[in-house]
Amino acid sequence: MNAAGLDDLYREAILDHGRNPRCMGKLDDATHTGCDANRLCGDAVTIRLRIADGCIEEARFEGEGCAISQASASMLTEALGGKRVEDAERLAAMMRVALEGREPPAANTLAGLLAGVRAFPERVACALLSVHALERALGAAP
Repeated sequence: MNAAGLDDLYREAILDHGRNPRCMGKLDDATHTGCDANRLCGDAVTIRLRIADGCIEEARFEGEGCAISQASASMLTEALGGKRVEDAERLAAMMRVALEGREPPAANTLAGLLAGVRAFPERVACALLSVHALERALGAAP
């Protein structure tokens, strides 16, 4: 796929998840919770996980803010269901590396879709909120 096609795919995914977020809402029986906020713009994301036997049984998010921060949280929590904790940690690391521009991600991955945010450097922090929240949730003691 060429660069223009990837840009269109990125925009379409962000718009879709921004308008129709998945996995949004409370998770009352969460075992792990992580939050992050950008005080400069008011974006905030909380990710709640229910983890049993090293596997993420369910992931949900709550938040407010721009389409990028909310779409990133929606895309990430949707991808987490059923993953082993180690796989979720790897996913968070790949997203961080891709968003920070340290390494090009594979185009057909969540990190690849969100890497399009790098075209708007001031918005990278918005996309990283969900990554930070996930990392905090995974580091939380049950």
